[in-house]
Amino acid sequence: MSRHPLVVEQHGSVTLWRLDNPEIRNPLTAKLKAALAEQTQKFISSPDVKALVITGADECFCAGGDLRNLSADTSTLSVRQRMRSSHSWMKLLADTDKPVIMAVNGAAVGAGMSLALSGDIIVASEKAWFMAGFPKVGVLPDLGVLYHLPRAVGLPTAKDILMTNRRVDAQTALSLGLVSRVFAHDDLLSGALSIATDLANGPGVALGLTKSLLNLSHNDTLETFFLREEAAQAIVFGTEDFSEGCSAFQEKRTAKFTGK
Repeated sequence: MSRHPLVVEQHGSVTLWRLDNPEIRNPLTAKLKAALAEQTQKFISSPDVKALVITGADECFCAGGDLRNLSADTSTLSVRQRMRSSHSWMKLLADTDKPVIMAVNGAAVGAGMSLALSGDIIVASEKAWFMAGFPKVGVLPDLGVLYHLPRAVGLPTAKDILMTNRRVDAQTALSLGLVSRVFAHDDLLSGALSIATDLANGPGVALGLTKSLLNLSHNDTLETFFLREEAAQAIVFGTEDFSEGCSAFQEKRTAKFTGK
């Protein structure tokens, strides 16, 4: 039997997904994408799981699409169906209140870079690197990278990265704003899990609305954004976590949030 391409581990209230097909550099095979779709549903529906970390096995994050199968059926209907299937679980991860942390441990190429950039917080190993890959095989950059990359690094730099196929190392990615932190390679996973655990133990409603408003802010007018902010803050002020946070501040102790 072939190995399962996605390893799932529980670390308290954090779930860890490891893309685990290192012999072929952890590509997004049909089997892996099906596993990601299945686990996304479980992550979103589980009340005991508050945050997610995604990483890769060995020293590769994800080499992108599975080129061995992409040319099998290139009809318009088949391509759109495959894209819609991937978009469905990616949109669920974007829309959930729960934070998604990408721990990029090595090469993130093509759709692997797209997957990395879909996280709420993106951290990288000093050995990580990013490359579009799409121009080499003559396809459109997909899985949301045309949306996420210019928002992270600006339009001119995004065009440079995606059209020239330049390789971006971890420190350059940090300076460009493509990732928010770089860890020593051996410290990456513990660092990512620490971030995820802190978020999982935080005020879930406030953090979830923070994620939602940030995601919407690029397309809002200031007036529309202020209306969203008013409604969101009114919700947060009614939570148990807000009361606990105020009490903890006054009592000079660490707050114990429940996400309610």
